[in-house]
Amino acid sequence: MSSVWDVLWIIIVSFCFVAYLMLMFYLLTDLFRDRSTSGWIKAVWVICLIFFPLITGLVYLIFRGSGMAERTLEAQKQARSEADAYIRQTAGTNSTTQIADGKKLLDAGAITEAEFQQIKAKALA
Repeated sequence: MSSVWDVLWIIIVSFCFVAYLMLMFYLLTDLFRDRSTSGWIKAVWVICLIFFPLITGLVYLIFRGSGMAERTLEAQKQARSEADAYIRQTAGTNSTTQIADGKKLLDAGAITEAEFQQIKAKALA
């Protein structure tokens, strides 16, 4: 039967292992995101991360930590601009198309003049 200390120890070790894995994945992601580093240097970093993970991780954070933040920010900005462009392309119809569609609905009698004015005001806003 396990004692409370055994359970606590398993929780602490599990937390440390998950934190270690997250750090390694973050370092590898940052390493391969960096376009200014050559492939040979990336290979050396990966080999060092495999054989000396903790020391290499600390050295990487010390020497390349500021660049990590810049690369992450750049990747977030690029992802945001791509998402915005996709949303504009998918959801956005221009105002003249909206007004023309509204006019067709008005002429067909599907909407009233007040509803057409609302569509027109919304399209021009």
